[in-house]
Amino acid sequence: MEATAVVNEIFGALPYIKKLGAKHIWFDFDEEADVLYVSLERPQRATDTDILEDGTFLRLRGKKVVGLTITNVSKKFK
Repeated sequence: MEATAVVNEIFGALPYIKKLGAKHIWFDFDEEADVLYVSLERPQRATDTDILEDGTFLRLRGKKVVGLTITNVSKKFK
């Protein structure tokens, strides 16, 4: 992907990222497992997990979403 396209993709995501209200966001992609980990707080601080039908795991602390685990990323985001 050319640099301009990458910048446009990031800029397109910014309004959604800003809505999250997180001061820091960590992204880790496991290419072999095809899993994307998104942490809205320091990773590993969740106390519960909700599993959505599409293979996405919401990582929670109380009622607050602190992260996502998204499986089969390459199939979901082509």
